[in-house]
Amino acid sequence: MNNSVHSNGSAHGSNGAEDKLDELRRLLGKSEGDPLRIVSIGAGAWGSVFTALLQDSYGHFRDKVLIRIWRRPGRSVDRATSEHLFEVINSREDVLRRLIRRCAYLKYVEARLGDRTLYADEILKDGFCLNMIDTPLCPLKVVTNLQEAVWDADIVVNGLPSTETREVFEEISRYWKERITVPIIISLAKGIEAALEPVPHIITPTQMISRATGVTIENILYLGGPNIASEIYNKEYANARICGAEKWRKPLAKFLRQPYFIVWDNSDLVTHEVMGGLKNVYAIGAGMVAALTKESATSKAVYFAHCTSEMIFITHLLAEEPEKLAGPLLADTYVTLLKGRNAWYGQMLAKGELSLDMGDSIKGKGMIQGVSAVRAFYELLSQSSLSLLHPDENKPVAPVELCPILKTLYKILITRELPSQAILQALRDETMNDPRDRIEMAQSHAFYRPSLLGQPQ
Repeated sequence: MNNSVHSNGSAHGSNGAEDKLDELRRLLGKSEGDPLRIVSIGAGAWGSVFTALLQDSYGHFRDKVLIRIWRRPGRSVDRATSEHLFEVINSREDVLRRLIRRCAYLKYVEARLGDRTLYADEILKDGFCLNMIDTPLCPLKVVTNLQEAVWDADIVVNGLPSTETREVFEEISRYWKERITVPIIISLAKGIEAALEPVPHIITPTQMISRATGVTIENILYLGGPNIASEIYNKEYANARICGAEKWRKPLAKFLRQPYFIVWDNSDLVTHEVMGGLKNVYAIGAGMVAALTKESATSKAVYFAHCTSEMIFITHLLAEEPEKLAGPLLADTYVTLLKGRNAWYGQMLAKGELSLDMGDSIKGKGMIQGVSAVRAFYELLSQSSLSLLHPDENKPVAPVELCPILKTLYKILITRELPSQAILQALRDETMNDPRDRIEMAQSHAFYRPSLLGQPQ
């Protein structure tokens, strides 16, 4: 059983994990006594879970691998969160025993009583992510000094929101000036930015990282899939794709793969990354519709028909072979609508329990990536240089004019000229075309605009 390997590449038995670790170490040229250094940058829900999965799988091979996570210091945990955290600890006997053994339990008692303040980096060392209090993780090695975390790392995991990726990796680049070896970077970020010069195009997190650090795109990969971080850590069956150059994506897919977390590989890096950002846009609207119609299944189905037709329309602009993306995009959209933070955010806005003035970084949830993605996709698709012929009016229009839900979300979230209720009006407009017409239009024209992804026409 020790050397048995399944057809999907996952090994099992006592030596399976060590064999996979040894194989990756050989590929990276690691010598005996020199541990493979893996660091995750950013401690949101997915970044923390991803690090914890690696720690659970490989952390006990201490002479062969060092796994750490970086987060900024100084973020305090408020009293209400500390009280809730104490309840979570006491509801889990294994967690309670672990904290008592580590002599860490007393500080949570004191925090519940208001006698001391906990900090996010402090609780992360005990296995608690501030954005995911209800799901205790394994204890993690936490570093709060960025230079210490990255200067000799072999594999860097980007667990930052896309809105913070450029700034942090520009700082990291200063610590890599003397490096001889080039690190591998795996980005988990789902979000985009729009650039309008010299031509309108999308900037993805992997591109931000490459430009900030000078690391070639061949050494940068994107990992994404239809999954919820807490459920993955609780070993719900899940899958994901790691996208990028073949040299690294295939061995990394094998290294990351677990019986409950199947990782496939794909060469289409940028398009998968963009699709990961696109579904967050429409998830916010779905949350609004759910709240405003009191979870009406009919209304949610109407919205789903229209939002998926817009996503298909946009996909045809961005991808030469958009059909290959339909499954991953719809799966990722579906899970986000069911339980994602962007749909939750839309619900809370529509219910009046959150306001736009509170910003898009929400306590207990983290960054709501869909807000910046709404701005980016709207700005990009409103450019007249991308104009298409309107099927009814027989005149050129910017692509956004054929995406009424995207337009409405922009006016609700960005310019704030419309209330959340306007999303229902966008659905009920009697002049709106059958969503099938939008899909047919995309499929029957030469829509593909490679320049949108920064590629030559």
